[in-house]
Amino acid sequence: MIARWKRELWVAAAYAGLLVLLGIAAPRFYEGDEFRSILVKSAPVLIMAVGMTLVVLARQIDISVGSMFSICGVAAGLLAQSGVPMALVVPLTLLVGAAMGALNGALVAGAGLPAIVVTLATRVALQESLGWAREGKFVGNLPPAFQWLGLGQSAGRWMLVFAALGVFAAFAWGMRYLAAGRAVRAVGSDAEAARLAGIRPPRVVFAVFVLMGALTGLAALLNSIRFPQVDPNAGKGLELQVIAAVVVGGVAISGGRGAFAGVGVGVLLLLSIGSALVFMGIPAPWEKAVQGAIILVAVASDAFNLRNRTDARASLAAR
Repeated sequence: MIARWKRELWVAAAYAGLLVLLGIAAPRFYEGDEFRSILVKSAPVLIMAVGMTLVVLARQIDISVGSMFSICGVAAGLLAQSGVPMALVVPLTLLVGAAMGALNGALVAGAGLPAIVVTLATRVALQESLGWAREGKFVGNLPPAFQWLGLGQSAGRWMLVFAALGVFAAFAWGMRYLAAGRAVRAVGSDAEAARLAGIRPPRVVFAVFVLMGALTGLAALLNSIRFPQVDPNAGKGLELQVIAAVVVGGVAISGGRGAFAGVGVGVLLLLSIGSALVFMGIPAPWEKAVQGAIILVAVASDAFNLRNRTDARASLAAR
């Protein structure tokens, strides 16, 4: 049992160590509202990490999510600004995200193009298109029902946290107990074996990209309602946080292996690092460097473990 959850336990231990370090080096971290703020900031990232987990489990990658996040946030703001009821703003924002995810999925699953190339291209195209359309202008003049969905800041903050936890729990359950979840793992482990078993890998790959887009739309909406104006650059660099949280949480970048259990802790760890650096007086730009280093270590660990398993199977077969 311990061996099965080895990566998740290491992530939990690292997070506990960070909290202890903060208690010693920066006790002011626990004096205010910082921890609740981290939970609120983590909510949109956790929702996107759920989508990225599905993508990575299917042996794909999506680095366009930051640009998609910015566009979905602006779309939500413009819809609300134009008088569309919030009951419609929510599904329409998800639809905008799903449409962009479908574009990625069609190019990867339908045209057979490498995901890294496709999502890099769409990332740049979407980012530049948004920059041209908005010229950096925030979306303002939002109706009162938009901010915190009209619930007020106190209730709205907890609504964000519980909404993210609900999405996380639903997908974790689905991956464990539904045939669709098993299909995602099968395609990521061996697409040809999955095809022979009656699964259609292109459909699975297309579906995970669409879900990634829809969840990015939801995350962007929940992030946007925290502020009186919508920032068109809110998603810049977000893809690094999301991918880091997934691989740190124990999902193998090579696909097919991993669980949701560590992803939530991975999100908290990465979001807490930024606050920890501020409280310890370390310049904020180091946050990206730390995230990049974490991704490198996690990927190297996966590659090392995969090589060990391959060598073990080869040795067993030789006997």
